[in-house]
Amino acid sequence: MFRARAWPGFPTSKSLGSSSFGDANCMEQLLVHCANAIETNDATLAQQILWVLNNIAPPDGDSNQRLTCGFLRALIARAAKSGNCKLLTAMANVHANDLTMVNHKFSIIELANFVDLTPWHRFGFTAANQAVLEAVEGYSVVHIVDLSLTHCMQIPTLIDSISTRLEGPPLVKLTIAGAMEDFPPMLDLSYEELGSKLVNFARSRNIAMEFRVIPSSSSNAFSSLIEQLRLQQLTRAENGEALVINCHMMLHYIPEESLPTIPTSFENSTTSLRSMFLKALRSLNPTIVVLVDEDADFTSNNLVNRLRSAYNYLWIPYDTVDTLLPRGSKQRQWYEADICWKIENVISQEGHQRVERLETRSKWVQRMRNASFRGVGFSEDAITEVKNMLDEHAGGWGVKKEEEDIVLTWKGHNVVFATAWTPL
Repeated sequence: MFRARAWPGFPTSKSLGSSSFGDANCMEQLLVHCANAIETNDATLAQQILWVLNNIAPPDGDSNQRLTCGFLRALIARAAKSGNCKLLTAMANVHANDLTMVNHKFSIIELANFVDLTPWHRFGFTAANQAVLEAVEGYSVVHIVDLSLTHCMQIPTLIDSISTRLEGPPLVKLTIAGAMEDFPPMLDLSYEELGSKLVNFARSRNIAMEFRVIPSSSSNAFSSLIEQLRLQQLTRAENGEALVINCHMMLHYIPEESLPTIPTSFENSTTSLRSMFLKALRSLNPTIVVLVDEDADFTSNNLVNRLRSAYNYLWIPYDTVDTLLPRGSKQRQWYEADICWKIENVISQEGHQRVERLETRSKWVQRMRNASFRGVGFSEDAITEVKNMLDEHAGGWGVKKEEEDIVLTWKGHNVVFATAWTPL
């Protein structure tokens, strides 16, 4: 441990409160002081605090220590970019948490196991699939537009359920946005290979499926995808086709600010790209839109505000993984590397490089209402399905209703929300 030595301007245990330096609240305060020192170009103070954090937050410690270590590495990366802290390279090497883990490309089996570790993704899959099944009842053609961070991992379960409906299975059209950016988790298959596997799986369930990829970017609010869907709108209406828009933890990668250059697919240049995207979806008159995302706010332009918000949300995945996986396991390394990628993006990046811009459920609800959608809520069957899924996981997970929406919780704290919408 470090020596109890006072430096000018350094936060003391008295200024941080009566708790020890190893307490999570004190770790957060140290991170805040460090962020402020970096932002005010106080290299001496920043290095002193980083040195303390380096000693009390090892990468193989308890969940709070590992969480703090992730923020330490992100602050080191931010400080190093400023060029003011010359001794940070050596400290960064101490925390080389095998960065290759962030860039790991999963096989289908690995990704399935990764997704199944916790309800983090499965909650949204389960709630969304039940809402979709109910919305497309009676349609002979179902067009699913899957905007998902998890590379269609929820689709096989949806196909399974559709295949058993009483009126017989529909023709399923599946369209995905071929992302132009790489966000973890990444897959080691091409889109063509992925599509082939999904089509073959659907065929094994006696469902005819058409699969299509439209290269499209979150950075311009998937404008090419919207354009293609608009071109098909008349045909869809003539065929009585259900249009399902499934948004699973992808929309927060759309920039939330108003931008000077607006894609031609959008007409209104006075609002944010997120709001324009939702209004463009509304113009397509979808049968249902399901929006699932993490319930936190990472949009502040103030570094300290973002740090506090992220620290008080991202403790949850570190806490949950302690109940699941042994130290040193590959799965745990992949899981925590994914969280570290988020932390580093939120803390060390700015401008277009800072893409992890979560918004709370209440903010997305307001955006959806402003775009002329109405919430349809989730049936008791959907909630029962979610509860049954949670029974397969460790204690501590729960589900609650907030207005028409449902929220996944960990030890009472909001984690992920699920909302369902139809046009007004």
